[in-house]
Amino acid sequence: MTARLRDLHLLPKVRDSWSYLYVEHARIDQEGKAIAIHDTTGTTPVPCSTLTTLMLGPGTTVTHAAIRTLADNGCLVVWAGEENVRFYAQGMGETRSAHNLLRQAWCWSRPDLRLAVVRELYQMRFDIQLDASLSLQQIRGLEGARVRTAYFTASQETGVPWTGRKIVRDNWQAADPVNRALSSANSCLYGVCHAAIVSAGYSPALGFVHTGKMLSFVYDIADLYKTEVSIPIAFRAVADGVDDLERQVRYRCRDAFHEQRLLQRIVPDIERALGAAAAAAERQDLDEFVATPGGLWDPEVGEVRGGVNWAAVAEQKGGADGGDGTGAGDAEPAR
Repeated sequence: MTARLRDLHLLPKVRDSWSYLYVEHARIDQEGKAIAIHDTTGTTPVPCSTLTTLMLGPGTTVTHAAIRTLADNGCLVVWAGEENVRFYAQGMGETRSAHNLLRQAWCWSRPDLRLAVVRELYQMRFDIQLDASLSLQQIRGLEGARVRTAYFTASQETGVPWTGRKIVRDNWQAADPVNRALSSANSCLYGVCHAAIVSAGYSPALGFVHTGKMLSFVYDIADLYKTEVSIPIAFRAVADGVDDLERQVRYRCRDAFHEQRLLQRIVPDIERALGAAAAAAERQDLDEFVATPGGLWDPEVGEVRGGVNWAAVAEQKGGADGGDGTGAGDAEPAR
Protein backbone atom coordinates (compact mmCIF):
# COMPACT_ATOMS: atom_id res chain seq x y z
CA MET A 1 0.00 0.00 0.00
CA THR A 2 2.88 2.37 0.75
CA ALA A 3 4.20 2.02 -2.79
CA ARG A 4 0.81 2.85 -4.27
CA LEU A 5 0.51 6.05 -2.23
CA ARG A 6 3.63 7.47 -3.86
CA ASP A 7 1.44 8.44 -6.81
CA LEU A 8 -1.16 10.85 -5.43
CA HIS A 9 -3.31 10.40 -8.53
CA LEU A 10 -4.24 6.96 -7.19
CA LEU A 11 -6.16 8.52 -4.33
CA PRO A 12 -7.75 11.76 -5.57
CA LYS A 13 -9.20 13.76 -2.69
CA VAL A 14 -12.73 13.94 -3.96
CA ARG A 15 -14.04 14.84 -0.51
CA ASP A 16 -12.05 18.09 -0.49
CA SER A 17 -13.58 19.42 -3.71
CA TRP A 18 -16.64 21.42 -4.58
CA SER A 19 -19.39 19.21 -5.94
CA TYR A 20 -20.33 20.61 -9.35
CA LEU A 21 -20.91 23.70 -11.47
CA TYR A 22 -23.52 23.86 -14.24
CA VAL A 23 -22.96 26.34 -17.09
CA GLU A 24 -25.05 27.13 -20.16
CA HIS A 25 -25.03 29.85 -22.84
CA ALA A 26 -21.50 30.92 -22.00
CA ARG A 27 -17.92 30.81 -23.24
CA ILE A 28 -15.21 29.14 -21.17
CA ASP A 29 -11.51 29.71 -21.61
CA GLN A 30 -8.29 29.40 -19.67
CA GLU A 31 -7.30 32.12 -17.24
CA GLY A 32 -3.92 31.63 -15.62
CA LYS A 33 -3.95 28.17 -14.05
CA ALA A 34 -7.74 28.20 -13.82
CA ILE A 35 -10.66 28.90 -16.14
CA ALA A 36 -13.03 31.81 -16.64
CA ILE A 37 -16.70 31.79 -17.63
CA HIS A 38 -17.93 34.62 -19.86
CA ASP A 39 -21.67 35.27 -20.21
CA THR A 40 -24.08 38.20 -20.39
CA THR A 41 -23.43 39.07 -16.74
CA GLY A 42 -19.67 39.37 -17.18
CA THR A 43 -16.64 37.21 -16.40
CA THR A 44 -16.48 34.74 -13.53
CA PRO A 45 -13.14 33.09 -12.62
CA VAL A 46 -13.39 29.47 -11.48
CA PRO A 47 -10.63 27.73 -9.47
CA CYS A 48 -11.04 24.38 -11.20
CA SER A 49 -8.47 22.70 -8.94
CA THR A 50 -11.17 22.60 -6.24
CA LEU A 51 -14.02 21.67 -8.58
CA THR A 52 -15.11 18.05 -9.00
CA THR A 53 -17.47 18.32 -11.98
CA LEU A 54 -18.14 20.95 -14.63
CA MET A 55 -21.45 20.38 -16.43
CA LEU A 56 -21.71 22.06 -19.83
CA GLY A 57 -25.25 22.80 -20.98
CA PRO A 58 -26.56 24.08 -24.34
CA GLY A 59 -25.01 27.17 -25.89
CA THR A 60 -21.64 26.56 -24.23
CA THR A 61 -18.32 26.87 -26.02
CA VAL A 62 -15.05 25.85 -24.41
CA THR A 63 -11.48 26.28 -25.61
CA HIS A 64 -8.89 23.54 -25.94
CA ALA A 65 -6.73 25.26 -23.32
CA ALA A 66 -9.61 25.29 -20.84
CA ILE A 67 -10.26 21.56 -21.31
CA ARG A 68 -6.56 20.83 -20.83
CA THR A 69 -6.52 22.88 -17.61
CA LEU A 70 -9.61 21.09 -16.31
CA ALA A 71 -8.07 17.70 -17.08
CA ASP A 72 -4.78 18.65 -15.43
CA ASN A 73 -6.68 19.61 -12.28
CA GLY A 74 -8.72 16.40 -12.19
CA CYS A 75 -12.05 18.08 -12.91
CA LEU A 76 -14.54 15.85 -14.73
CA VAL A 77 -16.26 17.57 -17.66
CA VAL A 78 -19.79 16.44 -18.52
CA TRP A 79 -21.70 17.56 -21.61
CA ALA A 80 -25.36 17.73 -20.61
CA GLY A 81 -28.73 18.72 -22.03
CA GLU A 82 -30.86 21.74 -21.19
CA GLU A 83 -31.40 22.21 -17.46
CA ASN A 84 -28.98 19.31 -16.99
CA VAL A 85 -31.60 16.64 -17.62
CA ARG A 86 -29.72 14.79 -20.37
CA PHE A 87 -26.25 13.24 -20.36
CA TYR A 88 -24.30 13.20 -23.64
CA ALA A 89 -20.60 12.64 -22.93
CA GLN A 90 -17.86 12.85 -20.33
CA GLY A 91 -14.20 13.72 -20.12
CA MET A 92 -11.42 11.86 -18.33
CA GLY A 93 -11.40 11.36 -14.57
CA GLU A 94 -8.49 12.04 -12.27
CA THR A 95 -7.08 8.67 -11.33
CA ARG A 96 -4.29 7.04 -13.33
CA SER A 97 -4.57 3.59 -11.73
CA ALA A 98 -6.56 0.64 -13.11
CA HIS A 99 -6.61 -1.27 -9.81
CA ASN A 100 -10.12 -0.21 -8.78
CA LEU A 101 -11.47 -0.84 -12.26
CA LEU A 102 -9.97 -4.33 -12.32
CA ARG A 103 -11.45 -5.10 -8.91
CA GLN A 104 -14.86 -3.82 -10.02
CA ALA A 105 -14.68 -5.89 -13.21
CA TRP A 106 -13.68 -8.98 -11.23
CA CYS A 107 -16.67 -8.59 -8.90
CA TRP A 108 -18.97 -7.87 -11.84
CA SER A 109 -17.88 -10.82 -13.98
CA ARG A 110 -18.45 -13.56 -11.39
CA PRO A 111 -22.13 -14.25 -10.60
CA ASP A 112 -21.47 -15.14 -6.96
CA LEU A 113 -19.47 -11.97 -6.29
CA ARG A 114 -21.91 -9.82 -8.23
CA LEU A 115 -24.78 -11.15 -6.14
CA ALA A 116 -22.84 -10.30 -2.97
CA VAL A 117 -22.39 -6.71 -4.17
CA VAL A 118 -26.06 -6.43 -5.16
CA ARG A 119 -27.22 -7.62 -1.75
CA GLU A 120 -24.87 -5.20 -0.01
CA LEU A 121 -26.04 -2.27 -2.16
CA TYR A 122 -29.60 -3.04 -1.16
CA GLN A 123 -28.62 -3.55 2.48
CA MET A 124 -26.99 -0.11 2.57
CA ARG A 125 -30.35 1.49 1.80
CA PHE A 126 -32.09 0.01 4.84
CA ASP A 127 -31.83 0.97 8.50
CA ILE A 128 -32.49 -2.64 9.49
CA GLN A 129 -30.46 -5.76 8.82
CA LEU A 130 -31.97 -7.77 5.99
CA ASP A 131 -32.56 -11.44 6.64
CA ALA A 132 -29.95 -13.54 4.84
CA SER A 133 -32.68 -15.96 3.73
CA LEU A 134 -34.45 -13.31 1.63
CA SER A 135 -34.28 -13.86 -2.12
CA LEU A 136 -33.20 -11.07 -4.45
CA GLN A 137 -36.76 -10.77 -5.70
CA GLN A 138 -38.02 -10.32 -2.13
CA ILE A 139 -35.37 -7.67 -1.45
CA ARG A 140 -36.41 -5.78 -4.58
CA GLY A 141 -39.97 -5.85 -3.31
CA LEU A 142 -38.89 -4.41 0.04
CA GLU A 143 -36.90 -1.71 -1.76
CA GLY A 144 -39.90 -0.77 -3.89
CA ALA A 145 -42.02 -0.42 -0.75
CA ARG A 146 -39.32 1.72 0.90
CA VAL A 147 -39.16 4.15 -2.03
CA ARG A 148 -42.95 4.32 -2.26
CA THR A 149 -43.07 5.22 1.43
CA ALA A 150 -40.45 7.93 0.87
CA TYR A 151 -42.60 9.53 -1.84
CA PHE A 152 -45.71 9.32 0.33
CA THR A 153 -43.93 10.81 3.35
CA ALA A 154 -42.50 13.69 1.32
CA SER A 155 -45.94 14.40 -0.12
CA GLN A 156 -47.55 14.40 3.34
CA GLU A 157 -44.88 16.66 4.83
CA THR A 158 -44.95 19.26 2.03
CA GLY A 159 -48.56 19.08 0.90
CA VAL A 160 -47.46 18.47 -2.70
CA PRO A 161 -49.80 15.95 -4.41
CA TRP A 162 -48.17 12.72 -5.58
CA THR A 163 -49.71 10.52 -8.26
CA GLY A 164 -46.64 8.47 -9.17
CA ARG A 165 -43.35 8.74 -11.03
CA LYS A 166 -44.09 9.76 -14.60
CA ILE A 167 -41.44 10.91 -17.06
CA VAL A 168 -42.43 12.38 -20.42
CA ARG A 169 -39.15 12.02 -22.28
CA ASP A 170 -40.22 13.81 -25.47
CA ASN A 171 -42.00 16.69 -23.76
CA TRP A 172 -40.30 18.01 -20.63
CA GLN A 173 -43.03 20.51 -19.76
CA ALA A 174 -45.74 17.86 -20.02
CA ALA A 175 -44.62 16.30 -16.73
CA ASP A 176 -46.05 17.73 -13.51
CA PRO A 177 -43.78 20.02 -11.43
CA VAL A 178 -42.78 17.43 -8.84
CA ASN A 179 -41.73 14.93 -11.51
CA ARG A 180 -39.67 17.62 -13.28
CA ALA A 181 -38.10 18.53 -9.94
CA LEU A 182 -37.27 14.88 -9.26
CA SER A 183 -35.65 14.48 -12.66
CA SER A 184 -33.57 17.62 -12.14
CA ALA A 185 -32.48 16.58 -8.65
CA ASN A 186 -31.59 13.07 -9.80
CA SER A 187 -29.61 14.49 -12.70
CA CYS A 188 -27.49 16.56 -10.30
CA LEU A 189 -27.04 13.53 -8.06
CA TYR A 190 -25.98 11.41 -11.03
CA GLY A 191 -23.41 14.02 -12.01
CA VAL A 192 -21.78 14.06 -8.58
CA CYS A 193 -21.80 10.26 -8.26
CA HIS A 194 -20.42 9.98 -11.78
CA ALA A 195 -17.57 12.33 -10.94
CA ALA A 196 -16.67 10.44 -7.78
CA ILE A 197 -16.81 7.08 -9.59
CA VAL A 198 -14.48 8.00 -12.44
CA SER A 199 -12.20 10.03 -10.17
CA ALA A 200 -11.63 6.94 -8.06
CA GLY A 201 -10.92 4.84 -11.16
CA TYR A 202 -14.15 2.85 -11.43
CA SER A 203 -16.24 2.32 -14.55
CA PRO A 204 -19.64 4.06 -14.68
CA ALA A 205 -20.89 1.33 -17.03
CA LEU A 206 -20.23 -1.81 -14.96
CA GLY A 207 -23.36 -1.77 -12.84
CA PHE A 208 -24.42 -4.50 -10.43
CA VAL A 209 -28.09 -3.80 -9.75
CA HIS A 210 -28.56 -1.90 -13.02
CA THR A 211 -27.19 -3.20 -16.28
CA GLY A 212 -26.95 -2.45 -19.99
CA LYS A 213 -26.35 1.32 -19.81
CA MET A 214 -23.19 3.43 -19.90
CA LEU A 215 -24.17 4.85 -16.49
CA SER A 216 -25.40 1.67 -14.82
CA PHE A 217 -22.96 1.91 -11.90
CA VAL A 218 -23.82 5.58 -11.48
CA TYR A 219 -27.47 4.59 -11.02
CA ASP A 220 -26.43 1.89 -8.53
CA ILE A 221 -24.59 4.38 -6.33
CA ALA A 222 -27.03 7.29 -6.73
CA ASP A 223 -29.86 5.06 -5.52
CA LEU A 224 -28.16 4.95 -2.13
CA TYR A 225 -28.94 8.63 -1.59
CA LYS A 226 -32.19 9.40 -3.40
CA THR A 227 -34.54 9.03 -0.46
CA GLU A 228 -32.46 11.40 1.67
CA VAL A 229 -31.43 13.86 -1.04
CA SER A 230 -33.37 13.91 -4.32
CA ILE A 231 -36.87 13.16 -3.08
CA PRO A 232 -36.99 15.66 -0.17
CA ILE A 233 -35.38 18.39 -2.26
CA ALA A 234 -37.81 17.96 -5.15
CA PHE A 235 -40.93 18.06 -2.99
CA ARG A 236 -39.75 21.03 -0.92
CA ALA A 237 -38.82 22.98 -4.03
CA VAL A 238 -42.28 22.48 -5.54
CA ALA A 239 -43.94 23.38 -2.22
CA ASP A 240 -42.07 26.72 -2.23
CA GLY A 241 -43.16 27.59 -5.77
CA VAL A 242 -42.66 26.42 -9.33
CA ASP A 243 -41.14 29.59 -10.81
CA ASP A 244 -37.72 28.80 -12.28
CA LEU A 245 -38.13 25.38 -10.69
CA GLU A 246 -35.21 23.51 -12.24
CA ARG A 247 -32.72 26.22 -11.26
CA GLN A 248 -34.01 26.26 -7.69
CA VAL A 249 -33.66 22.48 -7.51
CA ARG A 250 -30.03 22.70 -8.65
CA TYR A 251 -29.26 25.31 -6.01
CA ARG A 252 -30.84 23.15 -3.32
CA CYS A 253 -28.91 20.11 -4.50
CA ARG A 254 -25.67 22.05 -4.38
CA ASP A 255 -26.34 23.13 -0.80
CA ALA A 256 -27.49 19.66 0.27
CA PHE A 257 -24.43 17.97 -1.22
CA HIS A 258 -22.25 20.33 0.79
CA GLU A 259 -24.22 20.12 4.05
CA GLN A 260 -24.43 16.32 3.96
CA ARG A 261 -20.80 15.92 2.88
CA LEU A 262 -21.95 13.69 0.05
CA LEU A 263 -18.60 13.55 -1.74
CA GLN A 264 -16.96 12.24 1.41
CA ARG A 265 -19.38 9.33 1.48
CA ILE A 266 -19.51 8.08 -2.10
CA VAL A 267 -16.10 6.41 -2.49
CA PRO A 268 -16.21 4.75 0.98
CA ASP A 269 -19.69 3.46 0.15
CA ILE A 270 -18.37 1.96 -3.09
CA GLU A 271 -15.55 0.34 -1.13
CA ARG A 272 -18.07 -1.11 1.30
CA ALA A 273 -20.20 -2.56 -1.49
CA LEU A 274 -17.26 -4.15 -3.29
CA GLY A 275 -15.90 -5.30 0.06
CA ALA A 276 -18.91 -7.57 0.37
CA ALA A 277 -17.71 -9.40 -2.73
CA ALA A 278 -14.19 -9.55 -1.33
CA ALA A 279 -15.56 -11.29 1.75
CA ALA A 280 -17.45 -13.71 -0.46
CA ALA A 281 -14.22 -14.51 -2.28
CA GLU A 282 -12.33 -14.91 1.01
CA ARG A 283 -10.62 -11.58 0.38
CA GLN A 284 -8.35 -12.80 -2.39
CA ASP A 285 -6.05 -10.03 -3.64
CA LEU A 286 -6.47 -9.41 -7.37
CA ASP A 287 -2.77 -8.70 -7.72
CA GLU A 288 -1.88 -12.10 -6.28
CA PHE A 289 -4.79 -14.16 -7.59
CA VAL A 290 -3.82 -16.78 -10.16
CA ALA A 291 -6.94 -17.51 -12.21
CA THR A 292 -7.46 -20.98 -13.59
CA PRO A 293 -7.80 -21.04 -17.39
CA GLY A 294 -11.29 -20.55 -18.69
CA GLY A 295 -12.93 -22.64 -21.35
CA LEU A 296 -12.46 -22.20 -25.09
CA TRP A 297 -15.40 -21.61 -27.39
CA ASP A 298 -16.01 -24.11 -30.18
CA PRO A 299 -18.81 -23.63 -32.77
CA GLU A 300 -19.51 -27.37 -33.04
CA VAL A 301 -19.17 -28.80 -29.54
CA GLY A 302 -19.61 -25.73 -27.37
CA GLU A 303 -17.02 -25.14 -24.66
CA VAL A 304 -13.82 -27.16 -24.44
CA ARG A 305 -11.29 -27.10 -21.65
CA GLY A 306 -8.70 -24.33 -21.57
CA GLY A 307 -5.06 -24.64 -20.47
CA VAL A 308 -4.53 -27.67 -22.68
CA ASN A 309 -2.05 -28.05 -25.53
CA TRP A 310 -4.52 -29.31 -28.11
CA ALA A 311 -1.78 -29.96 -30.68
CA ALA A 312 -0.33 -32.58 -28.33
CA VAL A 313 -3.80 -34.06 -27.84
CA ALA A 314 -4.31 -34.27 -31.59
CA GLU A 315 -0.90 -35.87 -32.10
CA GLN A 316 -1.72 -38.50 -29.53
CA LYS A 317 -4.87 -39.26 -31.50
CA GLY A 318 -2.90 -39.66 -34.71
CA GLY A 319 -2.57 -36.22 -36.28
CA ALA A 320 -1.86 -32.62 -35.40
CA ASP A 321 -4.52 -30.00 -35.94
CA GLY A 322 -2.10 -27.57 -37.51
CA GLY A 323 -2.95 -24.83 -35.05
CA ASP A 324 -0.82 -22.93 -32.59
CA GLY A 325 -1.46 -25.30 -29.73
CA THR A 326 -3.87 -23.01 -27.92
CA GLY A 327 -7.09 -23.34 -29.86
CA ALA A 328 -9.79 -25.97 -29.77
CA GLY A 329 -8.72 -27.53 -33.07
CA ASP A 330 -10.50 -30.75 -34.02
CA ALA A 331 -10.07 -32.39 -30.63
CA GLU A 332 -13.03 -33.63 -28.70
CA PRO A 333 -14.04 -31.72 -25.60
CA ALA A 334 -12.38 -32.78 -22.37
CA ARG A 335 -14.60 -34.77 -20.05
